[in-house]
Amino acid sequence: MTDSSKPLNWKAKPGVGMNVLRRADGGMTLTFTNLSDATIREWHDFALEHLLDSDRLTRNLYDLRAVKDIPEKAIRTAVEVNSDPSARNIRLAVVVADKKVAAAIQTIASLALPETAAAMKIFTDIDEAEAWLTRPLDQIT
Repeated sequence: MTDSSKPLNWKAKPGVGMNVLRRADGGMTLTFTNLSDATIREWHDFALEHLLDSDRLTRNLYDLRAVKDIPEKAIRTAVEVNSDPSARNIRLAVVVADKKVAAAIQTIASLALPETAAAMKIFTDIDEAEAWLTRPLDQIT
């Protein structure tokens, strides 16, 4: 069952390596197959649009297991989005395939201001990421 009260406002586009689904808890699962310029641009615009009406905790999962390299442009864009004050309402589980991608994601997390950044944790196992997302707020470490 999905939370139909929150519109997704996203449709797949040719040349964009991103898919978005509404989660049963009202959050979103974003699956990335590449981080091309078109994908980064689409994700940036989509993320900022959804942060505008973020008024409560939202649980998002970013599945980056198919991405083998994080370009500098993607890191800069992610830091910009994660620095938006509304990002503090996001609990974000990021699932990656290997330590190289995990290190790039950790760089993003370390560059954002802690008081505005999403609560984020990096995983290599999607089941562990889902379990973390469902924990109560006082158990997010």
